[in-house]
Amino acid sequence: MRYETIKCEKTRFQATLTLPGAGSDVTIGETVAEELVDCCRQLSLDDELRLVTIVGNDGTFATGREQLPDDLRSADLTQRMAWFQRMGAANAVAKLPMPVLAVLNGDAIAHGLEVALTADLRIAVDTARLGAGAPARDGFPFDGLTQRLPRLVGPALARDMLLTGRTLTAGEALDFGLVNRVVPQSALEATAAEIAAQIIAAAPIAARYAKEAVTAAGDLPLAQGLRLEADLSIILQSTDDRAEGLQSFAEKRAPNFTGR
Repeated sequence: MRYETIKCEKTRFQATLTLPGAGSDVTIGETVAEELVDCCRQLSLDDELRLVTIVGNDGTFATGREQLPDDLRSADLTQRMAWFQRMGAANAVAKLPMPVLAVLNGDAIAHGLEVALTADLRIAVDTARLGAGAPARDGFPFDGLTQRLPRLVGPALARDMLLTGRTLTAGEALDFGLVNRVVPQSALEATAAEIAAQIIAAAPIAARYAKEAVTAAGDLPLAQGLRLEADLSIILQSTDDRAEGLQSFAEKRAPNFTGR
């Protein structure tokens, strides 16, 4: 898929979305957001995809937050809501049914952090900074930050980051559970490739179901979450991949999962 600002490179099992990087004044501007939304919509229909990786460019993941254009500030509510929906890059990524890996090759600030938070796994270069953005400069979040951030780091730190503009180092982000791994720049590409290979090699239906169950856990009471987990487990018992997993284990060979 060809786009003006982002890159979307796809193999059979993996798609890689590359953000514009530091060369753009506002990394996730209107065109970038609209292209990400369109790309995610198309990728979500690909049943063969096992992983989507999102990475920045030029030493930056994504920073800044686009503001509502002046000509829409006095427009009616419907027009303003339509603009925010077009800018909903993070919400579009969050709807992807397959696992998503965010490779933070640099700073993830404001709207960049909103996009990063929708990934299932986040690895960061040790020089990266993560923050909600400065309230006076970057404005109020509109793509899920006030909801996803406290679910990951707790309300106390989320309030600190949102109200004061506190920015975390990569090491602090790891300590607070905001990222899964922190590595030096020299190891970032290899680490991302290793994680990608592990996810792609696993049973794809099980991976999607695991994502669904964990995502639902933040909203469901424990009893309903346990029921969902049991239901998904029962469905998996009837798949070809489960039989292949058992057979490959018995034959002491690598499984050949087909997603069926």
